[in-house]
Amino acid sequence: MDAVRMLLESQPLLTLFVTVALGYVVGEISVKGVALGSGAVLFVGLAIGGFAPKSAPPALLGTLGLLLFLYGIGIQYGDQFFKGLTSADGLKANIAAALGVIASGLLAIAFVPLFGVKLDESLGLFAGSGTSTASLQAAMAAMKSDGATVGYSVAYPFGVAGPILFLYVLSALLKPHIERPPPKLIETAEIALRNPEFIGSRLADVKTRMPAGIAIAAVRREHHNRPPTDDLVLQADDVLLATATDPAALQRAISLFGELQPGRMTSHREDLDYGRVFASSKLVVGRMLRDIRFPEGVVCTIAHVRRGDADLMPNQDLILEFGDRVGLLANRAHMKPLRAFFGDSIKGTAELSFISIGVGAALGLLAGAIPLPIPGVGKLALGLAALLLVALVLGRVRRVGPFVWTMPLSANLVLRNFGLTIFLAQVGIASGPKFFATIGVAGLSFLLYGVAIALALLIVTAIFCLWVFRLPFDMTVGILSGATGNPAILAFANRVAPTDAPDVGYAMIFPSMTVVKILFVQIAAVLASG
Repeated sequence: MDAVRMLLESQPLLTLFVTVALGYVVGEISVKGVALGSGAVLFVGLAIGGFAPKSAPPALLGTLGLLLFLYGIGIQYGDQFFKGLTSADGLKANIAAALGVIASGLLAIAFVPLFGVKLDESLGLFAGSGTSTASLQAAMAAMKSDGATVGYSVAYPFGVAGPILFLYVLSALLKPHIERPPPKLIETAEIALRNPEFIGSRLADVKTRMPAGIAIAAVRREHHNRPPTDDLVLQADDVLLATATDPAALQRAISLFGELQPGRMTSHREDLDYGRVFASSKLVVGRMLRDIRFPEGVVCTIAHVRRGDADLMPNQDLILEFGDRVGLLANRAHMKPLRAFFGDSIKGTAELSFISIGVGAALGLLAGAIPLPIPGVGKLALGLAALLLVALVLGRVRRVGPFVWTMPLSANLVLRNFGLTIFLAQVGIASGPKFFATIGVAGLSFLLYGVAIALALLIVTAIFCLWVFRLPFDMTVGILSGATGNPAILAFANRVAPTDAPDVGYAMIFPSMTVVKILFVQIAAVLASG
């Protein structure tokens, strides 16, 4: 064993990746549907750090990992986050979650005078109960100690399992009636124009009177399919190729325009053919559909956009991202230049600009280094919380000149999960010796403190969501997932409420609550030291 210890202590990078590998093996172990996931890397790191005390990699490596995680979160959820701040439900959701986070934080602080818990350990309990690695880093930096890691590691398991159990009990008590929505797939209908109200009208004027969620992909006249240009004047018996993700919307369109006549258009491709391309060119990525200018002489209609596992309607405000699969209707002779125009490379699913990442991260770090005056607290630098805020703004803006801030979802997930893993491994290894020195003395009491903090967060948030603001149950479980933070909780919430609302609630809440948790830790540390 001494030889193994010497090897680990002499090769810190080897130790780091052994921790990562073993951590994910442990993280996949499921007990009644609950698994620690990437959080298990921290516990393996603590064990290895306790066994080989001098094996920790440099702290800067862990900070870099957390930076990648927070930057990826901001870039992905920027749009949903700002929409949430401007909507009535989004404001209610953020207020409810903030009250829950603050209540749990105040309870954690109360343990210091009540039970003699050290402040850094109490802040670690707060971070672990909310599974917030960013708060853990903030506590370690503010307190200039690794005591927060002890509290974090004890509270973290219940921070994952507790909310899942809470959601299960809440669902069993309330018994909400939630229907699983049908998958969002593009459906089509060929509609012969019979309604005299639209005969002789320009297609641009007709579009303003169509049912919501309907798009016209092509028009057939005199046995020829043609693109749906805005200046096209509709005639009797024109056949409209309507598309929608909602079958009910298609039925309304059929009733409005005329009658269904399937097979008139899709079987004739001599004028317009269908092709699917990957969006991987900077000529289209980061641009709204209305701003895309096709090559000279090329006439094309965007029929739909598939992003991840969902079909998106080709609204003019839709912004293309790297890796989007775009369905096109165009003449076969134009397909080759269109593929070159869009890029059509599968590499787009993993494409990201390291220039944009470098500039964006540098702006975030610069903003985090600026001390800001806070009444009653003094000057406080936001640190990595500012980086998250900058990333949220960039994720909302998506593109500025040559800088495309967005990333494909697959690349984003890889980047931020790798960063989070590196952070947890480095922090675990570095904190192992102190963890084992403390846990033997205060292990059970710390666990009970962590349970109390997590329950305070869940109960306060749930009360305000369900009974004060009367938000829907499916959105509430997403808000609870975002307030507690772990993706495993969101995955369980999606099983409890199989709609889109949990994902929307999570996206509106998770970034802002991450910032709230970081600021709470920093302010508590400043006030305590003052």
